[in-house]
Amino acid sequence: MQILVIEDDKRISDFLTKGLEEHAYSVTLCTNAEDAIAYYLNLPWNLMLVDVMLPGIDGIQLVQIIRHKKIHVPILMLSALGTVQDKVSALDYGADDYITKPFHFEELLSRIRALTRRYQSEAPEEKSNKVYFNNLHIDFDQFQVFLSDTPVELSPREFKLLLYLTENSNKAVSRMQILNAVWGINFDNQTNVVDVYISYLRNKIEKSGDKFIHTVKGIGYMFKI
Repeated sequence: MQILVIEDDKRISDFLTKGLEEHAYSVTLCTNAEDAIAYYLNLPWNLMLVDVMLPGIDGIQLVQIIRHKKIHVPILMLSALGTVQDKVSALDYGADDYITKPFHFEELLSRIRALTRRYQSEAPEEKSNKVYFNNLHIDFDQFQVFLSDTPVELSPREFKLLLYLTENSNKAVSRMQILNAVWGINFDNQTNVVDVYISYLRNKIEKSGDKFIHTVKGIGYMFKI
């Protein structure tokens, strides 16, 4: 299960990331709404955890933008503001649930499970989100990849990288764009982590001779057939 956490408080984000990953959730962290809009909203998240008090565009405004874009993802708001009006405003603008800080982690997990069940029951006939690129088959609902019907074992980070590249098919994306979208933080632009993971991915999905990931000199990479 892929969860996007949008939280600018490092202490809280570290707590959330560590706790959720210990319960087998795959977590991506974003520290502001602007980056979330630019890099993350086009990805198929199972759930978003959104802090209300974000710098710049706040959490309520972000939820409005998400719903205006017709993105139907479960959204759980996190806030130190606990008045009835705060909760009503968040729910009225499109959030699905609201939890007040500080909270017990078990309660957070319970709300995540409840939201997931609710969304699954509301759309039982929804078709699988599958795409095909020649002999490469990606099932975004099951987070599985197949090459000529043979399963390809990808790490969560490799899958995120493949997802981001395919979402931007036939479009050159820079290393910094990839870092922001896949790792969720700003690395030193001299790091070679993107190139390393591109190499991992190429070795796994280009075994049969098809070339999907192309190097764009001076810019970054492009996924195309």
